[in-house]
Amino acid sequence: MVQAVILAAGEGSRIRPLTWSRPKAMIPVANVPIIGHVINSVLENGIRSIIVVAGYRKEQVMSYLNTLEVPIEVVIQEKQLGTAHALQMAESKIKEDFLVLPGDNWIDPVSIGKIIGKGNAMLVKEHERPANFGVVEIENGIVTRIVEKPAIAPTMTVSTGILSLTRRFFQHIETTEIPDALTLMIERGECIRAIQAEDWQDAIVPWDVLTVNTHLLKRITSRYEGTVSRNASIRGAVRVGKDTIIHPNTVIHGPVTIGDSCEIGPHVSIMPYTSIGSRVRVESHTHLAGSLIMDDTLISSHSAIRDTVVGEGCICGDHISTWPSATIFDIQGELWRAEFGAVIGDRVRAGPFTMFKNCVVGNNVTIQGDRTITSVVQDGSLVM
Repeated sequence: MVQAVILAAGEGSRIRPLTWSRPKAMIPVANVPIIGHVINSVLENGIRSIIVVAGYRKEQVMSYLNTLEVPIEVVIQEKQLGTAHALQMAESKIKEDFLVLPGDNWIDPVSIGKIIGKGNAMLVKEHERPANFGVVEIENGIVTRIVEKPAIAPTMTVSTGILSLTRRFFQHIETTEIPDALTLMIERGECIRAIQAEDWQDAIVPWDVLTVNTHLLKRITSRYEGTVSRNASIRGAVRVGKDTIIHPNTVIHGPVTIGDSCEIGPHVSIMPYTSIGSRVRVESHTHLAGSLIMDDTLISSHSAIRDTVVGEGCICGDHISTWPSATIFDIQGELWRAEFGAVIGDRVRAGPFTMFKNCVVGNNVTIQGDRTITSVVQDGSLVM
């Protein structure tokens, strides 16, 4: 029997403002927390012994896991001291060979199936920004070197953080990080097989959440549990949650997912790759495209939201718009070129005629109307 250990104790500081009120593993993509997608991929491989290591805002993780039909065992990392330290929190519960999976990366079920039963093995993948990961050097299918977040990457191949291990792995833990223990294994002559992942997605910076959301929406199928007006037009794969109302003359082109107890329209257009959480109201003559709207948010009438993340509990006044354009952002001292509309944190209040232009807006920000917002707005700001 193979066990799966899912590490979900970290915050994900580079994803702020989205991780101010939730761990990265609990960011909803395609209306399911990232960790939920990871668990589904594990379950599809027949693995039923699952341990989750929680830490930062652990109550949210535990509350979500309690809603699942499959029992999940939870252990707590009280202080976020590293991935190896997190894994050690679960050591006493690991009885067999086991998988290690980050709870904040998505991995497809096929890739997990490729690594099960392979002894010591690592799923690897090519990445356009390898320097943000553990870069892997490989010879004849065996990992020969791991360079963690190098200034200049020797290859484009990175570790996904998804590993197949035996219990002997714990003998190699001498620091708080898993890559250090893997390096010790290699130095001590143990082989780690490199296996190519089929599909893997990780959000490094806030706007990457849009890419992951788009990717996972491609996998949904239609389901209607709410009330859809006969005069609404729906095409493609669209999910409508319980007690949600789609009003007349609203047009939805999937893939789109809409949560429970929402009110959409009338005269709203929702274009592909949009996720709308639960208890969201989208008022008339509003256009949404390629965006992720979290729970309990209001998008008022005559608004145009494109390529944008809107956090929980936001109130957006009428005639709000987002304008995707290219800008360079500084994320923890690293420069990133990005093109998107906006990333808006939780409980933001934006007055009518606000334009968001390729910006990141923190949590609990208040914006008086008729303003153009660019660059970064810090948590708690008042924009007049």
